Amino acid sequence: MVYDSVFRPGLYAGQRIVVTGGGSGIGRCTAHELAALGAHVALVGRNPDKLLAVANEVEQAGGLRPSTHACDIRVEAEVQATVADVLQAGAPIHGLVNNAGGQFMSPMEKISASGFDAVVRNNLTGGFLMARETFVQSMQAHGGAIVNILADMWRSMPGMAHSGAARAGMLNLTETAAVEWGWAGVRVNAVAPGFIGSSGLANYPVEFRPHLRKVHEYVPLKRLGTESEVSAAIVFLLSPAAAFITGSCVRVDGGHPNARRDWDMPDVGRSKPYRGFGLEVTPSFLQQDSVPASDAAA
Repeated sequence: MVYDSVFRPGLYAGQRIVVTGGGSGIGRCTAHELAALGAHVALVGRNPDKLLAVANEVEQAGGLRPSTHACDIRVEAEVQATVADVLQAGAPIHGLVNNAGGQFMSPMEKISASGFDAVVRNNLTGGFLMARETFVQSMQAHGGAIVNILADMWRSMPGMAHSGAARAGMLNLTETAAVEWGWAGVRVNAVAPGFIGSSGLANYPVEFRPHLRKVHEYVPLKRLGTESEVSAAIVFLLSPAAAFITGSCVRVDGGHPNARRDWDMPDVGRSKPYRGFGLEVTPSFLQQDSVPASDAAA
């Protein structure tokens, strides 16, 4: 199934782009779009089986078969070896999508030091290590573009203080890297997804699902976003059209952080989602007609 991208065919022909967290969700979708546009994609993640599955999908869709690299981005030595392994193909790394991350829900007073550290290493330290090694081993000599994936952490992130702190740190890291690495022709930007109806939502606790089913009510566009809409922002920031954009963050959140309780936001169904990725599947608990009984009782 060919990806229905808004970008021109062959946009990334001959370019090598690394996508971390490429085995599922936004990373998987982005890998498909980049490959459909001609890129040689390097999939990085902790689960080799998921990476191989995505590589097979991309190849079956007509894209160049991605390389796969099992790596825990929290471990410095693994990151160094992974970047070196990607470069063994001979081409420089033209782009890096720092998408890998993860967190768990918990009130702040119940987060242990080890739990806090684990989430920070997932969402900040790992991204730093990938960016640094990509710059040191390739981009400082050849230039390139880095896109860091954040989250809707504006105005606090209740229930996930560890992730909010890490994502805010990644925003500052993005801005700093843009300044320090600009001389080398390296652009560093960020994309901050809001509530996206991706497979990742299925990982949240069942008791949180009733809230997720109604969260669109607090979004001015009155819906959840799609993986394709996030991927489009990433692909744009990697592209030549963004040649004078660095140190910036593109929010893909339907205006959620701007919403106010004292302003009525009627739902007339005029915001139509963009779905370029034919394999994207909305979690079943978000589909009005297929809410499992166990979820409905939660």
